[in-house]
Amino acid sequence: MSVSELKERHAVATETVNSLRDKLRQRRLQLLDTDVAKYSAAQGRSPVKFGATDLVCCRTLLGHTGKVYSLDWTPERNRIVSASQDGRLIVWNALTSQKTHAIKLPCAWVMTCAFSPNGQTVACGGLDSVCSIFSLSSTADKDGTVPVSRTLSGHRGYVSCCQYVPNEDAHLITSSGDQTCVLWDVTTGLKTSVFGGEFQSGHTGDVLSVSISGSNPNWFISGSCDTTACLWDTRAASRAVRTFHGHEGDVNTVKFFPDGYRFGTGSDDGTCRLYDLRTGHQLQVYHQAHGDGENLPVTSIAFSASGRLLFAGYANNNTCYVWDTLLGEVVLDLGELQDSHKNRISCLGMSADGSALCTGSWDSNLKIWAFGGHRRVT
Repeated sequence: MSVSELKERHAVATETVNSLRDKLRQRRLQLLDTDVAKYSAAQGRSPVKFGATDLVCCRTLLGHTGKVYSLDWTPERNRIVSASQDGRLIVWNALTSQKTHAIKLPCAWVMTCAFSPNGQTVACGGLDSVCSIFSLSSTADKDGTVPVSRTLSGHRGYVSCCQYVPNEDAHLITSSGDQTCVLWDVTTGLKTSVFGGEFQSGHTGDVLSVSISGSNPNWFISGSCDTTACLWDTRAASRAVRTFHGHEGDVNTVKFFPDGYRFGTGSDDGTCRLYDLRTGHQLQVYHQAHGDGENLPVTSIAFSASGRLLFAGYANNNTCYVWDTLLGEVVLDLGELQDSHKNRISCLGMSADGSALCTGSWDSNLKIWAFGGHRRVT
């Protein structure tokens, strides 16, 4: 068979696949006779109410001199690591606001950071296209430089996100601008599996975010510039288990729902969406209309411990909406509270027990928010 014949058959097959995909999408839309908000309203559910002092800023973490781009909590909820374009990783004691480590990075253009499950190492990545691992037990020199304990090299594009596999200090997943995600063996520094790239069942644009299921560590979700989110199984790297459509812009952030069977996304199209893994259906769209008709890109999302609240940061000053996931309504804007950030909120992180939310901003600060009194984020 000649090359021209192969190209012709490939074009016909591609057209057929696209046609079937459109038919499937239309059929799904026909089956969506309601959404979570409409059903909840029909059941008489009422939105969450916030008093003036129910959610307060209890800590402001000062120390960075550049935009904060990423943060992560330890599982024991008392420490936070943050990455900033001042070229440093800072490890904070969340209870006292004190800095315990300030690590000078080989590359200042950092985009992501993560704590290992045991809290003994931190990982980061960025425009240098590698993921660097630092041991917090290593001794820093007089300039504050901590030696890199392991370099995970192999991506052909920037590292946009990294996350340790829950309860596994030796395994970490990264996403990259080379359209792939990689599962790494941190002990050896070698790739265990590559998701996407040369396989046609993966993403066709930069992968911007990953989220690993807490209930099934073999599953993770990725969000991409191709406007889709993909579900992957680390035991079968050859193709995505399922691809989720709906967004009309880059999917900047993804996050598993606390139960592990749903996940949320945030996109440049100004919406957050909730999807169900088992049915593949979109359950709800969270979108706040603005008078000027502008869609504010969503930069980061986080769920409360029960999933009733969805926190979403937007690329507009200090806007951070708190959504009631059942009714699809904004119940609070952190940007309107006292002691809020002065610039864009670029990253969010919920503590493991759901008792506190940490926000990072382009104003170079981090803030820890908690409910007043003895209330919890539920």
